[in-house]
Amino acid sequence: MREKKIDTLVKETLDDFENRVRERKSFDSQWQLNMNFYMGNQYCDIGYGGFVREVDKQFFWQEREVFNHIAPLIDIRLSKLSKVKPKMQIVPATDDEQDIYTAKVGKKILDSVSNRMNLSEKINQATKWSEICGTSFYKISWNSNLGQVVALEDDGSKIKTGEVEISVCSPFEIYPDSSTHESLQECQSIIHARAYTIEQIKQMYGVDVEGKDINVYSLDGVTSSLGGLGYGGYSSSLIETVRKNSAIVLEKYVRPNAEYPDGRLIIIAGDTLVYDGQMPYVNGVDGKREFPFIRQICSSQLGSFWGVSMINRLIPIQRAYNAVKNRKQEYLNRLTMGVLAVEDGSVDIDNLEEEGLAPGKILVYRQGSNAPQFLDGEQLPTDFEKEEDKLLDEFSTLSGTSVLGNMENLSSSLSGVTLELIIDENETRLVFTTDSIKEAIKSIAKHILRLYRQFATFPRIEKIVGTNGELDTFYFKGSDISSDDVQFDTDNESNDTLSQRRQMIFTLLDKGLLADEDGKISKSMKSKIMENLGFGIWDYSVDLSDLHIKNADSENAKMASCDMVEVKEIDDHSLHINQHIAYMLKVIYSKDVDKKVENIFLQHIRAHKDALEKVEQKGE
Repeated sequence: MREKKIDTLVKETLDDFENRVRERKSFDSQWQLNMNFYMGNQYCDIGYGGFVREVDKQFFWQEREVFNHIAPLIDIRLSKLSKVKPKMQIVPATDDEQDIYTAKVGKKILDSVSNRMNLSEKINQATKWSEICGTSFYKISWNSNLGQVVALEDDGSKIKTGEVEISVCSPFEIYPDSSTHESLQECQSIIHARAYTIEQIKQMYGVDVEGKDINVYSLDGVTSSLGGLGYGGYSSSLIETVRKNSAIVLEKYVRPNAEYPDGRLIIIAGDTLVYDGQMPYVNGVDGKREFPFIRQICSSQLGSFWGVSMINRLIPIQRAYNAVKNRKQEYLNRLTMGVLAVEDGSVDIDNLEEEGLAPGKILVYRQGSNAPQFLDGEQLPTDFEKEEDKLLDEFSTLSGTSVLGNMENLSSSLSGVTLELIIDENETRLVFTTDSIKEAIKSIAKHILRLYRQFATFPRIEKIVGTNGELDTFYFKGSDISSDDVQFDTDNESNDTLSQRRQMIFTLLDKGLLADEDGKISKSMKSKIMENLGFGIWDYSVDLSDLHIKNADSENAKMASCDMVEVKEIDDHSLHINQHIAYMLKVIYSKDVDKKVENIFLQHIRAHKDALEKVEQKGE
């Protein structure tokens, strides 16, 4: 009876997957077409049945060169979007000192995971998928085979702490229950399908499945339909290839509902059920279970789950541009090579077609017939040039790039204000895409914290490199993460280049806004200025200030536990006084005052002031 239920479940899941494949077929074809145009295979279209097909030449002399403007425009957008790496902060759950501490721990966890997983590279990879196909996905999961070894099994196998795993999924792998949903939150189920070899499946799930030939997409295809009169050309293309001895692994995630309060996960390898149970990750809001996927799009379209790529809009312009350039070249071929009029039977036609009219050639024609002659040609029409310029302008307009990419188009008479307005307008065109990337990054951070809170039951050690190059080591466990409210430091980091940040700091310095009441810049402020100017390790005094601040924070923690701390001769008393007073205002006086703790702090601060006064007197 149980085997019958399993067989029914497998059949229902496979049938559901086939239905989703058919529903998504039109989107698959558009993504393939976009990738072909990006790679330079631009003489193709979507034919009958929704398959991408090659378009053959109509005549042997037809010019079929590709003048690919899509690839450089997408590369420009990718280079701009690669700057969107906002710095994340975590808002404490309350103003309690413990919650403030755990928020700092969460920030360090995010920094450590981002460095270890090379998150910037994965964001760039996902952004390239979303720019070309319109949509990409991140999969945030927990891998128990990663991390530090904490114990050994009886058979010698290692038990590890586990680690968060972040992978980028192309849109070809994700199948929602309906393509009419506009977000992941509207979907009731998601299927993640990926082809693996039977050896990989055996290693992942410990089951033997039957290997088959699986159709997958390959970027290694080469088409030779390009070129012109007398020469050929080649370009890469996206084609379907066969992966042998493999099987498709389906992961069907069902959102929590009345029947499945913790959701449901069904994993099928080939036609074998390997898992059927609750969704494994408590990664949603308020301790709920959610899909482990995060969607990122280029631009949204109403009533569709899938985003729209800029390439969709650029394909008609690219086809028109290729046509103009090639027809122009054919026109020039006629002007330079000429069109010869020959009386029937007057010359050897075969010889003339093979050799043409080479310089010095002796042309023999029948006596009494008319000599061959070239037909008069017209001059190249100016319409070609006008249409070419219009299409180039349309490329920039539709792609979200501007004339800033071509400095020759900029007039030297433009004022700085005008250039600034052009830059702002140029960046504004990317706002929707950058917003999607930032929301994805924020969601990734929340998923990471929630997974560590769920699975980090053992104390763990993490390492991060500080702003001044020092190695910071810290311990934590899941219970140390009390907040997953992730926010960004700034909202306009896409324009926050190093040169712009330096200019802003110099402006603030000129206005005197960074100085204290006496018009002097404190050491702590100097440390922050040098750090933001990019010279955090230029001066040892900057490192020394950071060390004093950290030492003062350590003293705060000790005195908050009613431990007396002596003032040391090597202390930077000004920095210590500021840190201690800030702690008292933020923590001690924010709730019922513990008089004993207050007296310890006040006594310690007075000792610093006395020591500072003695130092100043010696200096005088």
